[in-house]
Amino acid sequence: MHQDRELQALLRLTAWLSPAFPIGSFAYSGGLERAVADGLVRDSGMLRCWLETLTGKGSVWNDAVLFAEGHRSHADAARLAELAELAAALAGSRERHQETMLLGEAFLTAAQAWPDDVFGRLPKKASYPVAVGAVTGAHGIGLEKALAAFLHAYLSQAVSAGIRLGVAGQKDGLAILSGLEEHMIDVAARAARSGLDDLGSATVQADIAGLRHETQQTRLFRS
Repeated sequence: MHQDRELQALLRLTAWLSPAFPIGSFAYSGGLERAVADGLVRDSGMLRCWLETLTGKGSVWNDAVLFAEGHRSHADAARLAELAELAAALAGSRERHQETMLLGEAFLTAAQAWPDDVFGRLPKKASYPVAVGAVTGAHGIGLEKALAAFLHAYLSQAVSAGIRLGVAGQKDGLAILSGLEEHMIDVAARAARSGLDDLGSATVQADIAGLRHETQQTRLFRS
C-alpha cells in the first residue's frame, strides 16, 4: 500500500507539472524575450547561464522558497493567506505579477479535479509557487521531490521559450536540461531547508528585462 501511495503521488506530480496541464505557462517567458531582444542572451550557452542564475539567485529561487513555505503551511489557512500576500508583493513588475497570479489561479482551477480540503484553505488568488506548494503538501508529496519537479517544469518551459526565440535548437535545449540536473538537485535541496529569511535575489539585469518587456512592441510572450 505504501508503494501504491508513492506511485499515486508521482502520477499527480507528473500531471500537475506537465506542459499539458492547462495553466497557459507557454505564454510567458519571464523577461527572457526582452533579454534576447537586448542581446543579453544570444546563444544556448548564454541561455543556460541565464536560467542557472535565475534558479540559483533570482526570481525562481524566491519562487522555490515560497513553494517550500506553502508546502509546509498547507494545513494553516491564516499562514497561507499571509504567504499569498507576501508572494504577490514580491513580484517585481506588472507582468511578473500578472504571470504568477494568473498561473496560480489557473492551477488551482485545474487541480480541483483531485478534490482536497486545501482548496478551501487557500485564498481565491494565490501566486503559482504558493498554490502548487500547498497542493502538493496537502497530497502528501515529499517537499524535495516536489521542488525538483517544479524547477524542472520551469526550466523546460524556459528552454522551450528560448527555442522559440531562436537562441537555441532542440538539441541544445536538451543539453541545457541535462547539464542543469545537478543544479536543480542542489537548488531543490537548499530550498527544502529554506525559510522566508532566505528570500532575496541578485539578478538586476533580469529584473530590468522583465520591466522593459512591458513596452516591447513586437513580442511572442506575455512577459
